Amino acid sequence: MDMAELVRAQEPLSAIEWLENPPPLVRRVIPGVGEDQGASRGLLEPPVADTATVPQVAVSPLDQVSVGAVGLLPTSVTGLPRHLWRESATSDLNAALERQDVLAFPAMQSLLYTLLLAEADPPSDSGAGQLFLKARIGKLLELGAAEAAGALLERAGPETPALFPMWLDISLLSGNEDAACSVLNDKPYLSSSVSARIYCAARGGDWATAAVMFDSATALDLIDPPEEQLIAIYLDPEWGEDPVEPPPVAEITPLLFRLFEAAGAPLSTAALQRVYAMTDLRDTVGWKAELEAAERLTRTGALSENRLIALYTARRPAASGGVWERVEAIRRFDTALQSGEVDAVETSLERAWKAMQAVHLEVPFARFYAADLAELALSDSARGIALSVGLLSPDYEVTAASATPQTSDEKFLVGLARGAPDLAHAHGALSRSIVRAFEAVEPPDELRPLLEGDKLGESVLRTMTLFSSGAAGNLRQLESALRGLRAMGLEDSARRASLQLMLLDRGG
Repeated sequence: MDMAELVRAQEPLSAIEWLENPPPLVRRVIPGVGEDQGASRGLLEPPVADTATVPQVAVSPLDQVSVGAVGLLPTSVTGLPRHLWRESATSDLNAALERQDVLAFPAMQSLLYTLLLAEADPPSDSGAGQLFLKARIGKLLELGAAEAAGALLERAGPETPALFPMWLDISLLSGNEDAACSVLNDKPYLSSSVSARIYCAARGGDWATAAVMFDSATALDLIDPPEEQLIAIYLDPEWGEDPVEPPPVAEITPLLFRLFEAAGAPLSTAALQRVYAMTDLRDTVGWKAELEAAERLTRTGALSENRLIALYTARRPAASGGVWERVEAIRRFDTALQSGEVDAVETSLERAWKAMQAVHLEVPFARFYAADLAELALSDSARGIALSVGLLSPDYEVTAASATPQTSDEKFLVGLARGAPDLAHAHGALSRSIVRAFEAVEPPDELRPLLEGDKLGESVLRTMTLFSSGAAGNLRQLESALRGLRAMGLEDSARRASLQLMLLDRGG
């Protein structure tokens, strides 16, 4: 089959247009038989099987919705087909998700979120699809996107032994565990954790039952320290006289985290998994911890830039150095931008931009401020920074259309934003690889087997892995990744990822 017919370069390729402009049907032609004859001589095709064994086929009622198919984004929004995962093996998809490292490039983060939140049938070998759904939710939690993970669970129906533990963990971190605990108190079989059942019984006000379960569990040695000590303190605050010592970080669970908090020894989230940072966004936490948590979550797209900027500009910095320097820089720039005074904007922009570069938050900054910056006629270094901000924003094409690039590098970036990077302005191996990728019209050899097997979702994940390797210095794989994105209709992701690679200095 000619892959050029199956997967064509599109104009202007995007995930949405993938749905609106599906590839044409390709008529199968029997070797040695003309195309017009093939339709009427199909019976002359050589046998394709050497047995008549009937394969096992999984069936389900037409009106039954698979748990694994739930998502927050319908196909009309993502443009991704319903069969995105169907032809892949669950084990292959789970392994591909584990390999994803999208911290450095927001374009890849955005693409991964789209895949994780898309409504799509689960792999055909997964039954109801709970294993793959758990892998999707696990990846969201790794990114710190607990709210999205919780919403997926709520839609799937978390009252099953397979899904309930994840729902309880998310509820504990968000401080909304009462609903999950109420369910567990009614259906204790949903969790194998004795500690969780004890905690929820006490949380529901049934202290006597919690105490009996705790005594039985300790007698049977069913609870490991320090959980045993923490639960004892939770049930009877006067029980613990000695200070509670935090366990190694690797042993922390959401329940342990909340038990330490209840014992008056709250743990710092800085060294814990990213999802724990969400607990620092509560009003009971200090502003510095809230700011640092917001930065950490915004870096992976788990928190919106609106929330981050609102925190930066909420009040005057309480001290100097570290996060306070960033607060002051953003506050001054935000005030200048609102005033419309060009001189003040030019003076404060460079400092604010450097502050964002220091913590890898340039793209969230661009998403928030690019449109306002575009309305000002800036000069000198501020003009160049404003151009970079515009090219890193969702409106990069608008920026490119109105830009007047002054250097060869700027001309290359503007051409790239328009989807036509010019080799004449490509300086260095990286930019030349990007040019070659945008000149190609077919997918790379690495993706052909997956595309021919209709394993579209797995192919996208494989492409993202290639991009991560390419960004680290393997330019052949970078070229393959960009070719793959464009061939699959993800032109927007290809352009944004390339612009970020050129402008953010995240490569190897």
